[in-house]
Order: sequence, then structure tokens, then C-alpha cells
Amino acid sequence: ARDELSQLPLLVMARSQTRGRGRSGADWVTADRALAASLSFHHDPDETRPLSLIAGLAAVTVIDGAGLKWPNDVMIGFAKVGGILVERGGGETVVGFGLNLWWPDAPLGTTAIHRADPGDAIYAEVGALWGAELLRLIDTPGWPVDRYREACVTLGSEITWEPDGSGRAVDVNDAGGLVVETSQGTRTINSGEVRHVRG
Repeated sequence: ARDELSQLPLLVMARSQTRGRGRSGADWVTADRALAASLSFHHDPDETRPLSLIAGLAAVTVIDGAGLKWPNDVMIGFAKVGGILVERGGGETVVGFGLNLWWPDAPLGTTAIHRADPGDAIYAEVGALWGAELLRLIDTPGWPVDRYREACVTLGSEITWEPDGSGRAVDVNDAGGLVVETSQGTRTINSGEVRHVRG
């Protein structure tokens, strides 16, 4: 996606990945039927909006019943169905989206959006809808933080984060930070500070 980027945004989609990775280099395991999508585009050097959260909003817009675990997981119920990864550099941004479409033997804690095999071509349909919605949100000034709060399953939960943080998630601020009430008072954590947030 980065290598082929020209002036216009570019969406690359695949049915599976052999070298998929998540945040901080974590392994990404591909479901039996999956979507692996990367949207590349040139970014404004002054861009400060939380693109990973915006990409998550694009995902829940096209996936019925999905919610968002701050900062980068797409959930159905308590199970992870997808994830977002954003990389920026050299004036270019690549937003990656991995989604489990069908996974009859999904590992514990994960699920897929279809219970029956939806066929081979579904990945391109879902990926195109996600890419179009993400571009629409990027081209719209600001970002819909209120919509994110409504979709965020982390809010209201007792959470822990590495290395030794704990508290109750109460809000997502305009910059995309997670506001947490702790025993030492209110704290805002940013996605770059933490390896995991667990409910």
C-alpha cells in the first residue's frame, strides 16, 4: 500500500496474510475467511486527529453489532473480531484493518462476523465499504468523538494496563485519550503509552 501510493489514496485488500502483525509487532493470526486491508494516503503534517479511533468508527459503521475496545480493537460482545494499526512517516499514512469474517474454530477470546461461510468474495465488499467510510471521515473536519463514545465498550469498565495501571474508564477526550478514574485521581492515558488495556 505504501510502495504503490501515488497522488490518490490507495486501498489494498487480501483474503489472508502470512506475515500479519498487530500493534507493537504482535502476531496477527488470520481466520479461515478474513479481510486484510491497508489504506494508504498522504497526510497533512498538521494532522492531530486520532486516526486509529476514526478507523475503528469506520469499521463499526459497516459491521452490524460491533463495538470498539479502546484504542484499536473491534469487538462483538466480549470477543475480538478485528483490529486497527496505523503507521505514519515521510508524509504518508497507512491504516491497516484486519477482520475475521468466518472462523469456525476461533481461539478463545476471538470471533468472526459470520456464523456460516459467507463465500470467497465477501472480503472485497466489506473492505471497500470500510475504506470508503474511512476516507469520508478523514475528509470531514474534526472527528465524531460522541459517536466513538457510544461505540466504545471500554467506557464504564474497570481496566488495567501495563505496567501497573488500574482504574475505571469514564470518557474519551477530544484528542482520543482514555480518561480513567484511579485511586490517585483522574488520569488520561494515550495509546502510545500502553501495551494492553484489559477489562
